[in-house]
Amino acid sequence: MADVFLKSFRLLLFPFSILYGWVVWVRNQLYDRGLLTVTRFNVPIICVGNLSVGGTGKSPMVEFLLHMLASKYRVATLSRGYRRRTKGYVLAGSETTAIEIGDEPMQFHQKYPDVTVAVGERRVEAVPQLLYDRPDTEVIILDDAFQHRSIGAGLNIVLTDYSNPYCRDFFLPAGDLRDSRSRAGKSDIIIVTKCPASLSNLQARAMEMELSPHPLQSLFFSTIAYGIPYGLTNRLSASLHPDTEVLLICGIANPEPLKKWLEHQVAGFEMMRFRDHHIFNIDDLMEIKQRFQAMQSLKKIILTTEKDAVRLYKFGQALADLPIFVLPIHMEFLFDGYRKFRGIIDNFIDSTTPSQRST
Repeated sequence: MADVFLKSFRLLLFPFSILYGWVVWVRNQLYDRGLLTVTRFNVPIICVGNLSVGGTGKSPMVEFLLHMLASKYRVATLSRGYRRRTKGYVLAGSETTAIEIGDEPMQFHQKYPDVTVAVGERRVEAVPQLLYDRPDTEVIILDDAFQHRSIGAGLNIVLTDYSNPYCRDFFLPAGDLRDSRSRAGKSDIIIVTKCPASLSNLQARAMEMELSPHPLQSLFFSTIAYGIPYGLTNRLSASLHPDTEVLLICGIANPEPLKKWLEHQVAGFEMMRFRDHHIFNIDDLMEIKQRFQAMQSLKKIILTTEKDAVRLYKFGQALADLPIFVLPIHMEFLFDGYRKFRGIIDNFIDSTTPSQRST
């Protein structure tokens, strides 16, 4: 009932979407005609982005690239640092917290300590500072920057959710698009994310026909895979069992895939839903404890996402008496797409030699 009301309400906002779409069109025209400046840098830059608001899997994609490239190249990642308490450019260090750089960059920093992690709202200003701080950087991954047209990436990856592809969507606020659907044609790679692991060739072909990539674009399909939970405070692994009851702490944009997966793993679960990038406070912690204590099952745990976990670490010993476990996720390519994807990325980086790069 709530979903029907929300859809009806958003339809009433259609005129505002027309206005928003016009503003987006004008902005893109200014860039396309060279009236607004695009800056390029003397280093290979890979941009990971999307056309819509909400969770399309950008963080798992960035992590996938970090995991794939960090052993071969000196990699840096640059994000906006959404909902952090700082402003401007910040380079992550040994004492950095999620409050300073945001939850997703903090997640990258913790999982890949040898990767340079920086944040900055204005990417075109942050890149020179990053290169000044880390002059040996060989590759920069821009997180959620496809709309930042002031900076020119050498390779653009656009993600779209299988359940809500951009080709079926409309501009904000009636829809979820923050950029024109035609802009997807400016990307080098399109990845359909969060596909069912059992996606058939016929279903993939139907989606390809909807998206209609041009001949120079590469289209891939991917799914989310869940790992083995580990303790928030002790990092010890623990398996989920069919007789376990779970209190799910979730502050991500789209928890539906996680909920559907969890339904087949445990006896049941309750979810405490928070807004995306929610900064937990002591009242939240007290509510979590109360909800957990109220659960009747003798075999029960608290489960949260890696993104939420980086915002819970600050409570330290206050969490020590709670069985809180973190569920890692990673992206997997379908239809043996990894080999082709890896080849495209390596060819881009290796072919962008100093003598060939734009200045």
